[in-house]
Parts: sequence; C-alpha cells; structure tokens
Amino acid sequence: MKASTTRSFGGVAVITTGALLLSACGAGGGAGGGKTSLHDQLPAQIRKTGVIHVGTSFTAAPVIFRGPQGDPDGLDADIAAALEKTLGVKFEFEDVGAFANVLPGLLAQKYDVGLSGITDTREREQGVDKDGKKINDGVDFVDYFMAGIGIVVRKGNPEKIAKLDSLCGRTVAVKKGTIHDDLATGQMKACDHLGKPLKVDELDTDDKALSELRDGSADAYLTDYPKAQYRSQTDGSGKDFDLAGPQLQPRPYGIAVRKSDKDLQTILTKALNTLVADGTYDQILSKRQLSAGAVQNSVVDGS
Repeated sequence: MKASTTRSFGGVAVITTGALLLSACGAGGGAGGGKTSLHDQLPAQIRKTGVIHVGTSFTAAPVIFRGPQGDPDGLDADIAAALEKTLGVKFEFEDVGAFANVLPGLLAQKYDVGLSGITDTREREQGVDKDGKKINDGVDFVDYFMAGIGIVVRKGNPEKIAKLDSLCGRTVAVKKGTIHDDLATGQMKACDHLGKPLKVDELDTDDKALSELRDGSADAYLTDYPKAQYRSQTDGSGKDFDLAGPQLQPRPYGIAVRKSDKDLQTILTKALNTLVADGTYDQILSKRQLSAGAVQNSVVDGS
C-alpha cells in the first residue's frame, strides 16, 4: 500500500495510507436505502476531518513494517486499506518508535487508535501490570486476528530448545513492553526454582533481538508466532534461524481504542465484520500467508 503524504502530527511521524474516499456504504446501507452508512455513524470529529489517526510501531514484519519505499506494509496496513474503503475515511499511520509507546500514546490522545499487532490481554484491557497493579485506565480491543507466541533459535537449534522450560539457564531476547516480555520475566521464577536462572534481555526492536541471537549473545527470541515464522523463513534466505517447538498461548490481536470511544469501537467492529462477510478479510490473510490466524467474526475484548 503506497503512502501519499508524510507530515508531523503531535510530534509523531505520520504516513497517510491512501486517498480519501468520498463515499462508503458498508454494512449499514447507503443513501436512499433507508439505513445510515457506516461512514455516517463515525464520531463527528472523524467525519469532519475524514481521518482516523493510527499509532503504530513499524517493527513487526509481516504484521506491520515499512516496505521498500518506506510505506506502511503488512497485515495491519492491508486491514487499514480495506477499512478505508468501507468507512470512507483515511487511515494515517503515525510512527511512535518502540512498540512500548503505542498504548501510552493512545491513552494520551495522540491518535485515535493503536494498530500494531497488539495482543488483546486482560491486563491491557484493565490497565494493570503483570502483578495486577493499576497503571492506567486500560483500553478496549476490536479483535481481528489470532496469534500465539513463537520461539526463534539459531539454525539447527544447537541448544535443543523446545519449550519454555528449555529456556532455563539461558538468555532470551524479547521486545520491551510485549506479552513475550511478560512471559519471559514470569518464567524467571520457575527457572530460579530449578536452580537454572534465566536472563531476559529487553530490546526495542526485532532486529536488535535477532542480532543478539545471531551473534550468540542470546540463545532464543520470543515473539508473535507470525513474526517468528516470517523471520525464520526470510533472514539469511532462511539459513539463519529456526522455529523451536509449537505455537504458545494463542490470543487475539486487536485494534486498540480508548474505553471512552464506544462509538468508534462499534463502527470498527461492524466494518471488520463487513470485510469478513464479503471475503476481503480472507483475501488479505491469504495474501500474507496468515490464514491460520483467521477469526470468524470481530468482537470487542475477546481475550
């Protein structure tokens, strides 16, 4: 999907995914049909500007990354392009840098939604940390995909890693602020109990984590299964890394929306279900070779 403009918005780099579509009937029907279109059900401010601002971290191929020309690419970019047509507004991606910045920026009202391969968890919904301590107001998720966690290892899996307990006594790289970070740090207690301490390196990007794995500074990398699969297939033409063991703990990805923006949640859910119903959704997943993560319908907070 080719970007048409870049500009500054609230101190964050912005990339527009496409030209404004002047009309969209969507599942709500069109003019003269006796029903209100999905576009007309959007919040007034979004209808006025014709834009939904999207916070993202371009660090998660094949879910969201920059293409060869620097444009938004991946599953989330394709979903946004399809939603543009359904809703008749632009989706402008705003680069927030590290993934850990996505939800704080949304809660600070720097953009309208977060779309960055974000796993829908109860902790994020309730705004609590892994220990149950309240840290923010929480967000809601319009779910659109299912993905678990994958373990990436060096080619040939020299450490014979096959499950979480195999990480004990080793070093694992994770991206900071992710569910993989939480899983790895949670595993530290189990490893300590076994007398085989686990070291967790928290990094800002997949590339930094995989660099540690490549040079031997880390023994494994935990990330979303689609990303783990993609990097094991593409890095070094498939000669650098392998997947170890099965997919762990499948959960939904969701478009993050502030809890106060109920109308936007409702319309995004309707729009996504329109894409499911007309076959567009399946076409997008097939194009990205991600059909295994398809959902039957979009729901809010289905974690």
